[in-house]
Amino acid sequence: MVIRTLIVDDEPHAIDILKKYSANIPEIEIVDTCNNALKAFQTIQNSKIDLVFLDIKMPRLSGTDLVRSLKKPPMIIFTTAYQEYAIDGFDLNAIDYLLKPIPLKRFLQAIDKVMHFLNGDKNDQPVAVSETIMKQPANHFLYLRIERRLIKVNTKDILWIESVKDYIKVITAEKTFYTKQKISVAEKLLPVGDFLRIHRSFIIPVDKIESYNPNYIVIKEEKIPIGRNYKLICAQKFNPGNDMLYSPE
Repeated sequence: MVIRTLIVDDEPHAIDILKKYSANIPEIEIVDTCNNALKAFQTIQNSKIDLVFLDIKMPRLSGTDLVRSLKKPPMIIFTTAYQEYAIDGFDLNAIDYLLKPIPLKRFLQAIDKVMHFLNGDKNDQPVAVSETIMKQPANHFLYLRIERRLIKVNTKDILWIESVKDYIKVITAEKTFYTKQKISVAEKLLPVGDFLRIHRSFIIPVDKIESYNPNYIVIKEEKIPIGRNYKLICAQKFNPGNDMLYSPE
């Protein structure tokens, strides 16, 4: 039995780990690797793929949206750092849902589920997904490296995050933290659905928004600009069905 496998992740290290683990399984043949879901869509359309290790939070098109776009998706094992996506994984009938960093033991358990599925045991439930939902923490923290220390910031306290050259500012009601990090990295570490990128330099918590304008949003009486490339997604989220307010200028 040969399981033609595709690895999709925008982090090269994550791809390397899965390739290393897969090398221990003679049945797995890595057909290709992709760093975005659009390329993965093309690969799936043009090649016979039995199994996909699929990251969820990726630029432009998420892993879950990729699966929804396929009429007959292959077997899916979601690989992500975010517990919040577990419900989506369950709804999309994923074989399994692996939280990063992925231990080898947990990887092997997922492959065992794949083998059971291929051998006709179609009724296996993705237990790991259900367990992940039950264990989801009430609080979520962002860890910031500041002066050789890791500072823990509760994401519920964040008012907005701003990119300044090679640094980001994490603004809370009590304090502003500066750390050398790309805003795109910080975006990946935030709870899904709770935060929104509205500008190449700004991420905001949705529940802190006091008012919305096509060109800016207001949090704590501060106007935070909405970038040109983010106006449409903001209009769709904050004022759905009213295209009159959307202006690309």
